[in-house]
Amino acid sequence: MTIAFQFAVFALIATSLILLISVPAVFASSDSWSSKKNVIFSGTSLWIGLVFLVAILNSLVS
Repeated sequence: MTIAFQFAVFALIATSLILLISVPAVFASSDSWSSKKNVIFSGTSLWIGLVFLVAILNSLVS
């Protein structure tokens, strides 16, 4: 269970870093919002899911 928790935390941190870089880059460019909108929303949904997964796993590990 601890390994699953550690993997989920790592995935959350990696997703956060990717979104931290990609979201401002998409908003700064003029053309890419319409073409990258679905990718940003998918990444945000993944991040929210990982937050809940980490919370659930944290209650099971501790």
